[in-house]
Amino acid sequence: MSDKVRTMEKVKLTRSSGNVFRDLGFSGDEAEYLKLRAELMVNLQKVITARGVKQAEAAELLGVTQPRVSDLMRGRIDLFSIDTLIDMLARLRIRVKLELHPRPRQVHRSA
Repeated sequence: MSDKVRTMEKVKLTRSSGNVFRDLGFSGDEAEYLKLRAELMVNLQKVITARGVKQAEAAELLGVTQPRVSDLMRGRIDLFSIDTLIDMLARLRIRVKLELHPRPRQVHRSA
């Protein structure tokens, strides 16, 4: 067998939790917050791209500067709050609808 095949045999796969941020080690609450921000940001990026507007035009529509739109389009999630992203979507006449679901209770087992 080649080294490449042997290396592939040693790979361990881990099932995703469904939240990439949780999988990266963020706490449950922080992972949910980041996931929501990421979903809003991706949708905002898609709307801007689909409309075919340049960053300067998008900045005018959103009431922000062009560098701010650049940060948005480059996915700088750390620079945008949920409120800011929702406000930007609203300026583009996109309505955000949230669905709330209770989290399943975790069972704590004693040793």
